[in-house]
Amino acid sequence: MEISSSIRAALLDAKDSLSQFIQNSHNITVIAETAALMRDIFENRGRIFTCGNGGSMCDAIHFAEECTGRFRDNRKPLPVIALNDSAHITCTANDFGFSEVFARPLLALGDTDDMLVVLSTSGNSENIIRAAEAAKTKKMFVFGLLGRDGGKLKHYCNSYLIAPGATADRIQEIHIKVLHILIEHVERLMFPENY
Repeated sequence: MEISSSIRAALLDAKDSLSQFIQNSHNITVIAETAALMRDIFENRGRIFTCGNGGSMCDAIHFAEECTGRFRDNRKPLPVIALNDSAHITCTANDFGFSEVFARPLLALGDTDDMLVVLSTSGNSENIIRAAEAAKTKKMFVFGLLGRDGGKLKHYCNSYLIAPGATADRIQEIHIKVLHILIEHVERLMFPENY
């Protein structure tokens, strides 16, 4: 396939995945409900934690920095913590195994009425499932951004969205769009003057 044709095919495939996601009205409802819940958590002085593996961790970090930093305009920082401390991850993986790298900080830092946002393209990553289990023991709300059929992880989430797409890249493209829209709508609820 000629390079320009393959580029066009990739863009059309991404467009198709997004169109499928938009056409499911349940997805729009879940995003609106999640944004309202995030607003409530922030207004009640709670925190949101987030984690994923590989590219999904990059999206978790991106979400956290746009909450603690800025998104569209200046406003007070919002308490979102990506569980990406490399010293903690390597220490915990060495002492307890990789499956515990996200569960242990949640057990230490998470509190009732906080939220955990988990990202997994397969829904079957053991360390993400363990994080969700740990969050549940702390009575935290677990929101999942998942792919494929949602895997085992969907059973540990209070609420979740499944991005369409046969490959991790298409799934992650939907996940980052959802995260951006969540930040925007939290801001619209909390800082309407920014819009």
